Amino acid sequence: MAHKKLQLPEKICEVCQKPFAWRKKWARDWEQVKYCSERCRRNTKKTTNERF
Repeated sequence: MAHKKLQLPEKICEVCQKPFAWRKKWARDWEQVKYCSERCRRNTKKTTNERF
């Protein structure tokens, strides 16, 4: 049986600057989540070094 998703909180990814929505696996530490994916998390150092 299909159901509609509730309005979930969103954040902007620090690396790709795209919005991403809350996921159940982030329920415990949503405040500390900064990246939309593992790929963006891995690319953090590359993008921060390129900016300076």
